[in-house]
Amino acid sequence: MDEITTVADGPALTVTINRPAKRNALTTAMYRELATVLRAAGDAAVVVLTGAGGTFSAGNDLGDFIGDFQTDDAVHQFQQAVLDTKAVLVAAVDGPAVGIGATVLLHCDLVYATENSYLQFPFVNLGVVPEFGSSLVLTQRVGRHRAAELLLFGDRITAAEAKEFGLVNEVLADAAALRTRVKDRVDALLAKPSRALAETKALLHSTIDPHDQLKRESAVFAELLTDPETQARIEAMTKR
Repeated sequence: MDEITTVADGPALTVTINRPAKRNALTTAMYRELATVLRAAGDAAVVVLTGAGGTFSAGNDLGDFIGDFQTDDAVHQFQQAVLDTKAVLVAAVDGPAVGIGATVLLHCDLVYATENSYLQFPFVNLGVVPEFGSSLVLTQRVGRHRAAELLLFGDRITAAEAKEFGLVNEVLADAAALRTRVKDRVDALLAKPSRALAETKALLHSTIDPHDQLKRESAVFAELLTDPETQARIEAMTKR
């Protein structure tokens, strides 16, 4: 059984971590495969990242992680692929999201989770420090004191708490409801003008100075006004 599976549906790609017997813990080989899949998804407008069997991901396979000194390189390849993807990255979380299973969500554009899901950042408890830029990104998202509590104690937070903190967009009753909602949201995204979607995602992930951001937004906005798809959309709206 493939531990990373993909299903393409037009411009949407679903990537599933498929190692349920090990709670979708990630090995070196799985990190490399995820990196390869994400880098090969250049034509995808939306990528859905999910896990099989009622777990999103338990994080690193610790035995594999400790036993393979090349893991850091494989993890870095995966992290860079996530940061570099131009597709809108949607996480469908059912069950535990632990370690890098939680920190990757900080870099997703949209996160949907079931009621029985939880996030956990257990790095200090394992004697290590947070990764994937989470000490910075989590602080920016939830504030320093709350980030400190999450990272220093490493306690679980429920999907409802994660939504309250701004880490999850929506909480669904169960896996079936999650699949339905994510499909609905993906279909809605794919109905948007493709270039405007990609450019907006890029702007959302920009970390430059707000003054420069305004200039960049204005420049992209003006450029998109000459795009045929944008013009067709505007023209259609003016006729309503």
